[in-house]
Amino acid sequence: MQHISPVREPLVTSGKTYHDVTQDICYQVEAAPNVRWMGALSVALVLLGVFFYSVYRTLWYGIGEWGLNKTIGWAWDITNFVWWVGIGHAGTLISAVLLLFRQKWRTSINRAAEAMTIFAVICAAMFPVLHMGRPWLAFYVFPLQNTLGSLWANFNSPLLWDVFAISTYFTVSLVFWYTGLVPDFATIRDRAKGKIAKVSYSLLSMGWKGSAKHWSRYETVSLILAGVSTPLVLSVHTIVSMDFATSVVPGWHTTIFPPYFVAGAIFSGFAMVLTLMLITRIVFRLEDYITLEHIALMNKIMMVTGSIVGVAYITEFFIAWYSQVEYEQYCFINRATGPYWWAYASMMTCNVISPQMVWFRRIRYSITMTFILSIIVNIGMWFERFVIIVSSLHRDYLPSSWAMFSPTIIDVGVYVGTIGLFFTLFLLFAKFFPVINMAEVKSVLKYGVDNGPTYGGSNNGSQSASRLTSPTPYSTPGVPASAPVNYDKQND
Repeated sequence: MQHISPVREPLVTSGKTYHDVTQDICYQVEAAPNVRWMGALSVALVLLGVFFYSVYRTLWYGIGEWGLNKTIGWAWDITNFVWWVGIGHAGTLISAVLLLFRQKWRTSINRAAEAMTIFAVICAAMFPVLHMGRPWLAFYVFPLQNTLGSLWANFNSPLLWDVFAISTYFTVSLVFWYTGLVPDFATIRDRAKGKIAKVSYSLLSMGWKGSAKHWSRYETVSLILAGVSTPLVLSVHTIVSMDFATSVVPGWHTTIFPPYFVAGAIFSGFAMVLTLMLITRIVFRLEDYITLEHIALMNKIMMVTGSIVGVAYITEFFIAWYSQVEYEQYCFINRATGPYWWAYASMMTCNVISPQMVWFRRIRYSITMTFILSIIVNIGMWFERFVIIVSSLHRDYLPSSWAMFSPTIIDVGVYVGTIGLFFTLFLLFAKFFPVINMAEVKSVLKYGVDNGPTYGGSNNGSQSASRLTSPTPYSTPGVPASAPVNYDKQND
């Protein structure tokens, strides 16, 4: 008895050919900016202006411009730092881990996710430097020879581990991202008409010729970088979590933080990837490349990691009760019922309840609902970091030191401004670099299962090409019409 599996939905729709892929993706780089892109960039630039003004106030007047006090020395700044580092995690997971697992659906989203990682880490790095108060002395965190005698980096401090972990993460992610861009830069170079564009993309493509030797080395380097990057998915946010877990502050001193932070980072990272991909899909009209199937698969990963984060929340409460340490117990009760109960309630609603909506197929495949959920999840993950940091600090062992934190307009301005910086960088990347990996997308093109293989016609990149299809395949008794057909044998 013969069993024939159903044919999976193609990862690229509308019967695209190799020519169509090149034309559609290069068109976004070669054409003049459209109104949607200009509008999005204008909003991002306004927020970027807010960032520059807020940073100017912080550097000129000091961190007294923020809402910090003697009890709460970390607040919005470190909350934002951890949030941005977490957002960058999905890029490494998509580009490295899914590559090693041969998940072909990653091909349409990996480049944007890798770019998101780089831009998110840039935004994250701003906050520790600004929090130093005297950022012009930031080089003291590195183990450099100096004339001040006892001044030396403390290698026992997780804060120094952060410097090495995040700088390594940024460097590897940058190399991985650029390596994948080289073949596509060469394609744009060969199509470029203007002198400036031709010279620019010639330099960026580094002499790529598309020879067998070049492709062999490209594949080898990609696998090596994927192998190097995979441990970073676990190590970077583990080290970030140790900023808290190695302390003796109630609510921080817990061994669940490393896996809990990693799951939360992937959770928030995939939410941001969804946000960016849905915007890119509309702005550049890439519905045939970023399909509903891509969105549904990312929704599933977001649901799984969100469930892991929910279990971690419950485990924290259980361990606090099981430990019988009254300070730890009070800390978690205070989170849920104290002055910051609203932040805890927002965190639980956004991170635990909202992802469970993805169980419903109608929501999982809905563009509008997915976009709303991705925004809600990132709001919830920001509140998670705020709850962990501020609610643990504002009431510690000494009741006379208890205090409340209220952000200033500069706190808000720096945070909102980094969002503007992030989207400015991403929109510029999406306009001047190919936002989808042409070479990898071409490797997953499928023949149309109903009307045979498709053949490319003329295409200006703004609409689907006209096509000619081969004759309908012969019907075979007992074989479904949707089964793959070997068209070569029909001509024997």
